Parts: sequence; C-alpha cells; structure tokens
Amino acid sequence: MMNITRRDAIRSMVTGTMLFPAIVQDLLGAQTANPLAPRAPHFPGKAKRLIFLYMTGGVSHVDTFDPKPGLVKAVNEGKKPQGNFKSYLPGAWEFSPSKATGAEVSSLFPHVSGILDEVALIRSMVAAHNDHFQASQGLHNGSVTVKRPSMGSWVSYGLGTENQNLPSFVVIAPYLPYAGAINWTSDFLPGAHTGTRIAGGAEPVADLNRRTPTAELQQLELGLLDRLNNQHLISRPGDNALAARIKSFEIAYGMQSEMPEVLDLSKETDATLKLYGLERGDNQGFAWQCLIGRRLAERGVRYIELVDSGTTKNWDSHNEIDEMNAMAKNADQPIAALVKDLKSRGMLEDTLVVWATEFGRTPWLEQTHGRGHYNKCFSCWMAGGGIKPGIVYGKTDELGLNVAENPVTVHDFQATILHCLGFDHTKLTFRHAGRDFRLTDVHGNVVNALLA
Repeated sequence: MMNITRRDAIRSMVTGTMLFPAIVQDLLGAQTANPLAPRAPHFPGKAKRLIFLYMTGGVSHVDTFDPKPGLVKAVNEGKKPQGNFKSYLPGAWEFSPSKATGAEVSSLFPHVSGILDEVALIRSMVAAHNDHFQASQGLHNGSVTVKRPSMGSWVSYGLGTENQNLPSFVVIAPYLPYAGAINWTSDFLPGAHTGTRIAGGAEPVADLNRRTPTAELQQLELGLLDRLNNQHLISRPGDNALAARIKSFEIAYGMQSEMPEVLDLSKETDATLKLYGLERGDNQGFAWQCLIGRRLAERGVRYIELVDSGTTKNWDSHNEIDEMNAMAKNADQPIAALVKDLKSRGMLEDTLVVWATEFGRTPWLEQTHGRGHYNKCFSCWMAGGGIKPGIVYGKTDELGLNVAENPVTVHDFQATILHCLGFDHTKLTFRHAGRDFRLTDVHGNVVNALLA
C-alpha cells in the first residue's frame, strides 16, 4: 500500500484548486508563524496603506507634467540634439495652469489637473536604467541587475494585513507590465508577501472559484486537511513555520469567500460609477481597476498596485507620440476620481497614492513622430497620507534634458514612500545569504520637502 504523507495530501488537494503560488509556497515552507499578522512600523506613519498607480512603458514628461517651451525655440533656431538624432520635438499638447495650484499640466490630464491641490508633483526624478525591464525592476525592487523583493512585498512584510481573509499585497494588471511578475515578487521574503494578481474579465482572479462539485465536499476536504495539520502540529510543539503554513491555508479559503464581494460592484451608486467614468457591469479598463483598488483599500489590504497597460498598447511611444491620447483618456478621469473618492470617504489622509512610471521620453524625435527612452529626468507624483499637498518639487533644464534642481532618485522615492508608512528604510531589513538586505540597498534619502 502506498504511504501518503501530509505533504502529498496537500499537493494533491491544491493541484488545480484556488490556491495561489505564494500560498502554496508558504504551505510547503514558510518562515514565521502567521507572516500576515498586523505589525507596528518603526514609528507612527501617516499612511496605513498605499495605492500605487503604475504607468508601464515610460510616460513622456515633456508632454504631461513638465512643460518645455524651450523645445519650440530650439526647433525655430535650428538647434540639433547631440548625437545622431534628427531634431528636437516640442510637446504635442497645450499646457495650462491648474486652477488648484497654478502648476502647468498638459491637456492630456484635465481631470488630474483638477486635483493638484492634493498632489506633490516631482519633476526631477532620475532612473538608474534606460531599458524597460531593468528600469521597471529598479522602480519596484530597488535593483536593476538582480531580482529582489518588490516594494509591495517589503510593505507586506513590515505591516502585515488588517484583513486575514485577503492578501496584504494585490496587483490589478489585466496585461503584464515590463518585467512582469518580477515587479511583485517576494523573492527571499516569505512567499505570503508575493503580490496576488487580479486580471479582470470573466475570471478576475485565477482559480478563485471553487473546483469541487459542492461546498459540502470542499468542507470535507478542508476538514481532512485541518485534521492532518493539527495532528502534525501537536507532534511538533512550537513549530512556528508549520503554524504559518496552516494560517496561509486559512487565508486562501478566506479569500475564496471574500474576494468575490470585493469584485462585486452592484452596490456602488450610480454617482460613484459616473465619477470614475465606469459603465455598470464593466469589469475591465482602468476605471474598473481604480474602483476595485478603493474597495480593497477599504477592506484593509496594505499595498494595491494598479497597472495601466492599456488594451493593445502601453505608454511606450517610440513611433507615434499621439498614441498617448488614448492612454490618457483611459486613465485620467479614473485617477482623479480615485483621489476624490478617497478624500470624500475620509481615507485620503491615511492612504498614500503614488503615480509613477519607469522613466520619461526623449525631448527629441525618434522614428516617425515618437520619443525614445529617457532616464535622466522624468515626472512622478504622490498624494495623501504624509505628503505635503499642492507643491511642485524639483526642476529640469529648459529642454527637459537634465535635472536642474533637487534630483530624486528611485531609491529616494522608495525611502520617502516607506517613511510615510512609518518605516526607516535603513532598518526595514531581512537576513538572507549572510547579510541584511533592504529595498533601497545602500542608497536613498527621504525627501523631507515632500512630507506634510
């Protein structure tokens, strides 16, 4: 007769069921008892959670948040960029002062322009790499060379979660961004801190639906597993790793019961749907992502990333800069709506909202009417918990070629985000391979001028 071990039983039951890779990993090798238990940060952070709006592909700073009339002058005077480039390319959209703060924003983002009184706009970002994969990895993981735990995983590791029936780190990404799932990997941190992906469409979360024919049969299976687990635990008193595996299985089951309610927008009012520009019944598009993001934040999820990758293209506009029209139309109203919605519910003061991209675009022409990758300067912004509202920080030169004042590296950006959540970025560490690792490695300074 074949001897079936507890591990074999777990593998048999999870194969083809609703368990996610990170949960399975925890079941078979977790590091601590209940890794998702709520934990206090180093000091009281003004933000309890973070919503990260990621514009994958590289958004052109000179066409969105950093007006450069000097480019028009350079073209009129016949100036040429250095290297083998045809000519400078002026911004393709008109800029006008925001009624909220006076900061100029292009016509691509009229709705976001209206919420700048809540925003700290950074015009002096600097990325460490000029290729999508490495720059995306650097923005999310702090390293452009090797895979490391993502920022969301670090936040999950540091704070745990307030809702044991949902993951602490959720990524809403209908289409994969550059670098793919590396952007939400936990790497050497316990697997429970890996981001759980929601893709939208007919099955928003892979394998979420019950696979057993009836709920009663599932209860029998879970009861058997619970009995095996507890027998195993009794024989190994004080085994925190085993306790963590059992807890992870419980969270997986809780997610099966609670996540469908998160994704059900039927009780949202017509006014709320109109605010986001969302048609009732839609379960895709950036408006849907933003509204689901708010619902996850309400339910205690610590880190929510919304990946704007469009429907057929992302923000990578090499050949035709006008492609940004469709991208901005898809994202502008929902982004502004999210900030307004959070504020109206009293959540903005303890929710940090971050809008980011991996790098900017060249101020000169590439291909037919596009722009190339550009990491020497670009724009990002933050709003909400812990951030000084209504300011513009940093400055680029007259052509948008280099940072002229107050450069902000990706590691500075990460350090500031962690500070808002209550962490000293130099002390949020994990021992691995004989050394203490952190998100910012040996770099980064908190940008105090951005803090409220």
